[in-house]
Amino acid sequence: MSAPLAVTLEPFRKQLEGVSGQPQKTALEALHHTGLPDRRVEDWKYTSLRFLAGTVFHKPGKNYDSAKARAALAALGLAEGAVAELPRLVFVNGHFVADLSVTKGLFACSFYTADKAEPGSLVRSDREPLAALNTVLAENGVVISVPEGIDAGQVLLVSLGQADSDAVSYHPRHSVHVAKGGKLSLLSVQAGEGHYLHNPVTEVFVAAEAELRHVTLQAESDAAANLSTLYAQIEERGNYDSFVVGIGAALSRHEVHACLAESFAQVHINGVQRLAQTQHGDITSVITHAAPDCISRQTVRNVLDDRARGVFQGKVLVEQIAQKTDGYQMNQALLLSGQAEIDAKPQLEIYADDVKCSHGATVGALDDDQLFYMRSRGVPEGEARQILIDAFLEEVLELIGDETAREVCKTVIARRFPVSEEGA
Repeated sequence: MSAPLAVTLEPFRKQLEGVSGQPQKTALEALHHTGLPDRRVEDWKYTSLRFLAGTVFHKPGKNYDSAKARAALAALGLAEGAVAELPRLVFVNGHFVADLSVTKGLFACSFYTADKAEPGSLVRSDREPLAALNTVLAENGVVISVPEGIDAGQVLLVSLGQADSDAVSYHPRHSVHVAKGGKLSLLSVQAGEGHYLHNPVTEVFVAAEAELRHVTLQAESDAAANLSTLYAQIEERGNYDSFVVGIGAALSRHEVHACLAESFAQVHINGVQRLAQTQHGDITSVITHAAPDCISRQTVRNVLDDRARGVFQGKVLVEQIAQKTDGYQMNQALLLSGQAEIDAKPQLEIYADDVKCSHGATVGALDDDQLFYMRSRGVPEGEARQILIDAFLEEVLELIGDETAREVCKTVIARRFPVSEEGA
């Protein structure tokens, strides 16, 4: 007889019935005992999943509103110009939609199905309950493979949520493999409307001398939750350059586990969060230096207004073998309201003795002198505030190496946060 269902799993009771497949059963057994994490768990000290309580999340069907989906793509700036011609994989409520996708020019691509594919080797369902929930419920997702020595160019991976009267949850499993010497630029866009949970797990494999630029634009519905977990393994002289832009969802967490597995590997985990009202956004990372002569960089900036709350947790683990590690980590926050809040927890755990590692965190408000200077020269207060906010974010957004992805992100941010006439 199986263990009783943990209380925190009640929102998923209907979806968890009748689970088959050994990996799914193993993950479910772990969930029976642990449930989803609460704030008593150290890694979840600053982020509560109470948003999920009291809601029954249904399994979404394959039917979708085509007009709304196309309107969403247009609102994201993906329906016109050069970006509209790029290879594009579109999922609605976790299901692949061929009619909205553009597969011309896309390199080797297959799809995850629960009955045919084993969960990847990087996922730790025994340690991360949300990854375990994904393992149990994942039914779809994409596997992108870049052959050795090939520059695969740019690819869009778009997820749209659609929920009407009933809340839904979907749990895609994605995997990206860049073989030796290969290159890929991936823009992942997450958006939608209604009350839903998007719980994706992504595995990234960057082989020797390969490069993956990966930008995630999280612009989910204000009534949604986005709980993303990403695992990355980087081999000798490989480079994983990632960036997350978080502006949507009532509750979001972008959790990255990156391992520099071989010498001279590099990882960049940068990001910005621009939140308002009562939004809660969490960027959590664990970077493991498991080989010598590797480099890690992380710069995150937050702009928080109203009663929004931002969280940054960044851990850099340097194993004993990882001599000559070079690690840098910085989190900065700009608070636009006296009720906004930032929680920062940078961590260094070092077992090697020949390393160069540093971390830091700053918190501040808009500079009154700069505001006064612009106001005295006729710049309206709302515009002056926006200029200072843009300048704060611009330096980090410039770290997005793919120009197309960078412009898409800037456009979506500007549309979501237009210049206020009053500046209040």
